[in-house]
Amino acid sequence: MSTENYEYLTSREVDNMCCVQKGPKHGPAPIPEEGLWVQAKEVTDISALTHGVGWCAPQQGACKLTLNVKKGIIEEALVETIGCSGMTHSAAMAAEILPGKTILEALNTDLVCDAINTAMRELFLQIVYGRSQSAFSENGLAIGAGLEDLGKGTRSQVGTMYGTKLKGVRYLEMAEGYVTRLALDKDMQVIGYEFVSLGKMTDFIKKGMEPNEAYKKSMGTYGRFDEAFKYIDPRKE
Repeated sequence: MSTENYEYLTSREVDNMCCVQKGPKHGPAPIPEEGLWVQAKEVTDISALTHGVGWCAPQQGACKLTLNVKKGIIEEALVETIGCSGMTHSAAMAAEILPGKTILEALNTDLVCDAINTAMRELFLQIVYGRSQSAFSENGLAIGAGLEDLGKGTRSQVGTMYGTKLKGVRYLEMAEGYVTRLALDKDMQVIGYEFVSLGKMTDFIKKGMEPNEAYKKSMGTYGRFDEAFKYIDPRKE
């Protein structure tokens, strides 16, 4: 192997070395991508849909980031945040910034919030190592698949629970919606709850329904709610 046309600067120690030929050609290990095994060598070799979770330095808030990548380009981005009001505004910026970038560009883009940046890092590692949700899905998942996590109401699945040793537990928000009342039995233990689906209620109002009617139509119960000895408002009682 000649070094006469080598493009990089070399040290004197390397200049004085003789050339030893490389034996077997070891390519990258193939990773599963959209139903195929791919030896990824370039950013454009990467296709995947998956999720990453990140947190900020004080761990005050967290972000779940979903990206749908096709041939190295981010075609779809879903940014969900919790715990920090400022993070929602950073998420708005990230959702605008990320689509159209390569995953390498995205990894080196300041997404403003530590949690979103950390989620991007974690997600990048999953994608380039073939640990994606779409790894064994032939032709991958369609653009728009990220919205499936949100369901028909296009709202993040949120659970908010609070409890103290002194006063016990309070359910505040469940996947079904905003909890309006807790049902307690004679032992003052939770046996069910009443909720209102804020997404459904808003849709009803947008279609012209009166707010009170929309509120009642969007309500539901879970568990043995009707058998309660006592009902309480978890935010006030």
